[in-house]
Amino acid sequence: MKNKIDYEEIGKLVNFLEEKKLTHFELEVEGFKIKISRAAGSAPVSEKISVPGSNLSSRDENASFPAEGQSLESSDNLHYVTSPMVGTFYRAPDPTSPPFVDIGDDVKKSQTLCIIEAMKLMNEIESDVDGVIREIYAENGKPVEYGQRLFAIQPVN
Repeated sequence: MKNKIDYEEIGKLVNFLEEKKLTHFELEVEGFKIKISRAAGSAPVSEKISVPGSNLSSRDENASFPAEGQSLESSDNLHYVTSPMVGTFYRAPDPTSPPFVDIGDDVKKSQTLCIIEAMKLMNEIESDVDGVIREIYAENGKPVEYGQRLFAIQPVN
């Protein structure tokens, strides 16, 4: 059993969710479960699919998630940290603690920027560059989508 999520397949599922105008999607394949939800302006719709086989990779429930999907746009010299999963965005480890980072803060590579709660697991999202936080796009306690921008970091040399 592999301990890896196939982000391309998850992206396809998210596109399917949007195409079918679903607000909730669940897939279970040979012990692997994925639930995707999104906010909608209309009445909730859901679909559940169980498939006996698939090319989706299984993952360990305790696996950590790298902050994949970052890209550097040379036009504005900012590095964007994007969400590697669908979940709930949290700026602090708990409601009474200060945020991990604020706009203007210096960050180091591997420093925790936020937490995304997905399937009742708290996943720390770390910076993969040294730099300065220039923008925070997600709102605390609100859902985020796969690939959604979370932070803009101005890299330092």
